[in-house]
Amino acid sequence: MSLTQSRRVGTINVTALLDGEGPFFENRGDVFPAATADQWRAADAFDPGAHDEAGRWHLHFRCFAIRYPRIGTVLVDAGIGPAESPLSSWTPVPGVLPQSLDEAGIAPDEIETVVLTHLHRDHTGWAVSGRDDVKPYFPNARYVLQSTEADWLQDSLLHEQVLAPLDHAQQLSLIDGEEKLSTEIKVVPTPGHTRGHQSVIVEGREETLVVTGDLLVHSIQLLYPEVGYLFEDDQEAAYRSRERIMDLVSSTGGILGTAHLSEPFV
Repeated sequence: MSLTQSRRVGTINVTALLDGEGPFFENRGDVFPAATADQWRAADAFDPGAHDEAGRWHLHFRCFAIRYPRIGTVLVDAGIGPAESPLSSWTPVPGVLPQSLDEAGIAPDEIETVVLTHLHRDHTGWAVSGRDDVKPYFPNARYVLQSTEADWLQDSLLHEQVLAPLDHAQQLSLIDGEEKLSTEIKVVPTPGHTRGHQSVIVEGREETLVVTGDLLVHSIQLLYPEVGYLFEDDQEAAYRSRERIMDLVSSTGGILGTAHLSEPFV
């Protein structure tokens, strides 16, 4: 089975990199409490691979590599991480991102920018490596994060375990709002899932691709953007962010690059 899938947007190649897949740790009805039976039927028809025989939510964990000649390779998110990841209680560790990168022909030291959409552990697992001597896993990369996100988790264990080592290595780049990585690639705030959540927009001449992070985590939110997710920090803000990005994609005939749906490109 291939660990990667790719799409081209103009001259830019976007590759979905699988890091793992498995069931969620809570009943899906409990984490989308407002969803109706009709909405679930529509979501299951749209994405039948998102639930297993027991009816559990089955999700994928993906990162995305954006390869562009003038700025090198941009990695969006850093997956679930190695065997010692704190997510080992419910995610399929060790993650296979290193193998996915190898399949895509990308070495960790070739990555020039890592965009962390937000600071949840299933998106930061390979950001750093090591136990006693923690260092950035991508040694030559600038790690881009919204300052709102860093401030929000200033006193958290994740800040100590991930952001502090990146900052110590002088590889952490905090931004406020939109930032262009090139003429075709930009980072945009999409708050709601977390306060400083961000997404990445790749603009070609004829279409747009948005790497969404956790802007939407299940196809039910793709079909019904108003459906809230229990673990969204601000469900109303998340809904507004989904509406804005989906309006953009609809108006440009675009594509979503999704972290957790069965298919990476929708």
